[in-house]
Formats: sequence, structure tokens, C-alpha cells
Amino acid sequence: MFESKYGKVLTIILVIVILALLGLIGFFAYDYYQKYVVTKDTAEFVDSFQGDMTEDDDSDNNEIADTDENPLDRLNNANLTSSSGQKPKYKGFGTLGTIEIPVIKLKYPVLEKVTKKSIETAVAFLYGTGLNEPGNTVIIGHNYRNGLFFSNNKKLNIGDKIFITDLSGRKLTYTIYNKFETTPEDTSFYQRDTGGKAEVTLSTCTDDSKARLIILARNE
Repeated sequence: MFESKYGKVLTIILVIVILALLGLIGFFAYDYYQKYVVTKDTAEFVDSFQGDMTEDDDSDNNEIADTDENPLDRLNNANLTSSSGQKPKYKGFGTLGTIEIPVIKLKYPVLEKVTKKSIETAVAFLYGTGLNEPGNTVIIGHNYRNGLFFSNNKKLNIGDKIFITDLSGRKLTYTIYNKFETTPEDTSFYQRDTGGKAEVTLSTCTDDSKARLIILARNE
């Protein structure tokens, strides 16, 4: 009788272990599937976005146009739109451009507003003068376990390249010149003197979510 009860207990434990393993496998499988789908969708959007935009033949893709027009006005002008006459949208969110970081195989639209849902969909514009405009522009993204969004920013190094394409079709190259961690409340580096150059700041959580990993890059 004791052996019978012991056998039932072992059977129950075995079933629980099997169910737990199946749940764990399912969890990781969903994580992988989510990463695959999002990465595929965003990469297709980035490629399509670049293809839909018209290059300005009078501008140099590696330099910022010399103009007296206010950068924020330029960002909102009707001519900074897709061929359809409207800002391109990704999953229902307006976009300001795209970001690519080849060394970590990153390709995402830059969504125009930070909301709970938007930064669960891609990366988003948080602060600044606008993509590829003189001054600093802050882009934020989540650090997810499955490698989505800015999860691999920790692998970036000084000298790595970031490519930003804006709504006018300008694609500028930015070189990383600083990388550091700071507190979630620190915004001291948002408003900084860029010497008239376009700079971009990438912000994400550290793996333990206790701090922020900050990447600074400039267009030379």
C-alpha cells in the first residue's frame, strides 16, 4: 500500500514537471516567434520606407542642409511626407523615419510619439529637434529578453555606425562617440551643445532595469 501511494506521488510529480517543461518550451517558442515576426515586419517597413522616399538631388546625404528654416517647422512641413502625401504609418502609428544599426542587425521605424503601446511596437522619438536636424534627438526603445528593439545596444561600441533616414529621404551616418549608464531620472544630456551638428541619443534600460544605458552618436 505504501509503494502504491509512493508511486502515485511520483506520477503526480512527473506530470507536474512535464507540464512545467512544456510551458517553458511554449514560452520561449512564443518569444522567438514574436521576435521573428516583429523583426521581419519592421525590416520590410524600413526597406519600403527608403524606397518610397525621394532623394533631394541638391543635398549631400552625408551633410545637413544649410537653411534658415526652423528644424521643427521643417519636420512638420507637408513636403516631408511620403509619395502618398501623408506621413507613413507602421501598425497605425505615425513615423518620423527609420533607424538602422548594421553591427547588431537592427532595422526599425522611428515612431513619432512615445506611448505604452508604441514602444511595444517599435522604437520612438522622445525629445529633440527632429531626425537628422542640428541638435540632439533622443530615441528610446525597450530592452526585451528576446532581443527586440534596443536589447542589443549593450553590444555597441565607440566607432560603430548608426544610419537615420528622415521623412525627406535623407540618410545620415552617425558615429558612436560615448556609451554610459545613468539613473532613470537623469536627462542632463538631452540638451547639450552639439556644435551645430546633428546628434542622436539612444536610451534603453539596463538588463536589470535599475539604470539606463545611453548611446551618444554624431553626424560628422
